[in-house]
Amino acid sequence: MENNHSVPIPPQVLAQAQAKIDEANALLAPYLTVLTPSERHALPKMGDKTLSFVEKALDYAHHYPQLCPSYLNLEEFEIDMADATGLRTLLISTKQLADSIDDTSMTAGSEAYQAALAFYNAVKTAVAQDVPGAKEVYNDLKSRFPHVKRKKEE
Repeated sequence: MENNHSVPIPPQVLAQAQAKIDEANALLAPYLTVLTPSERHALPKMGDKTLSFVEKALDYAHHYPQLCPSYLNLEEFEIDMADATGLRTLLISTKQLADSIDDTSMTAGSEAYQAALAFYNAVKTAVAQDVPGAKEVYNDLKSRFPHVKRKKEE
């Protein structure tokens, strides 16, 4: 059984990381917006392809203010653009971190589950060989083992 996750993360490192995440959440909370799924779906999105369009439109709006419609608030446009691009940098960093945390958690969890299965199978063998104490361990683990429910044949 190959083990790719062998370096334990010290609890104090996890606590420090959680404190930094909590600090970042508290720092940004007054500025962040929470959307419902339907609100997210309804919004036009600025992505990599539209970023240069938005940047150029803002640049032209500054150089040709006479072309701006009266309902367009250029100051708000600037705020939105600055925050969209500033948060984009944070988003990329946090997504990379979240992906790495997810990958490591999945690897560690998979390896722990495989180790538990190896132990469980050894206990089953010990029960078959009447090893003292094995039956109690087996019965307890068996009650916790995740079973896949199968449909009964008709």
